[in-house]
Amino acid sequence: MKKRNVIVNSVCYVILGLGSVIILLPFIIMVSTSLTPAAEVFAWPPKLIPSKIMFSNYPDAVAAIDFGRYFINSTIITVTATGISLFLNSSAGYALAKLRFPGKRLVFLFILGTIMIPVQVTMIPMFIMFRRFPLIGGNNLFGVGGTGLIDTYLALILPNMATTMGIYLLREFFRSVPTELIQAARVDGASEYRTFLQICLPLSGPGLIASGIFNFTNSWNDFLWPLIMTISPEMKTLQLGLSQYQGQYFTDWHLMMAATLLSCLPILILYFIFQKGFVEGISSSGIKG
Repeated sequence: MKKRNVIVNSVCYVILGLGSVIILLPFIIMVSTSLTPAAEVFAWPPKLIPSKIMFSNYPDAVAAIDFGRYFINSTIITVTATGISLFLNSSAGYALAKLRFPGKRLVFLFILGTIMIPVQVTMIPMFIMFRRFPLIGGNNLFGVGGTGLIDTYLALILPNMATTMGIYLLREFFRSVPTELIQAARVDGASEYRTFLQICLPLSGPGLIASGIFNFTNSWNDFLWPLIMTISPEMKTLQLGLSQYQGQYFTDWHLMMAATLLSCLPILILYFIFQKGFVEGISSSGIKG
């Protein structure tokens, strides 16, 4: 029996190892290409280790486009959307987990059902709604005459201010918070907002970290919605800026991979800093990979 367990464990480790290599291979190729001279990008046979490591590709990639401006735009949009979403998602999650009100289950099922709606289906209605937003962008009270929220930070922040995934994750996390703590606070005269802010929210650190990382990643990597909603180069995000390395007849793959790697760094740094809390938050919420 013991020998059989050893064999099973060994097979599992081999499968997991192969899976890790397959998952990491695109990232390894990206790093390799970012350090490769332009003349060797399409060399055959391909080499993971270039003959000459070109660290100069990174400053060249930054200089080739308005990288700094795009990075600042993405940072403003992502940090603002993530910060607001943490408060809104946690508020909704707390209400659905610990408060009693008529139709609570129906509301939760309605929120959960929005996951089944493809993002592409909502883009045209959202574009029309933002385009006709009243009293902004030259629009009158009836949303006519101007551009509304098009080409503004607000148009890129609003869709990510609350997410179904964040609400669901934090609802499941708040369900694990002992109800006795909340009842004791109510007996002591604490209001519902004070109970939420001073008791439940400090206990929900792992859940907030997991929700924040999900929201940060989705907002930072978003490409299609900024492409639709931005007009001027000054409002473009970093993901849109990466497409500028691709011309009509030629693509600077070495520069694109270098810039792509730089664009991945904030997410990687964020994950490694909060890795423990992220794993704990996912485990506590009951979400399985």
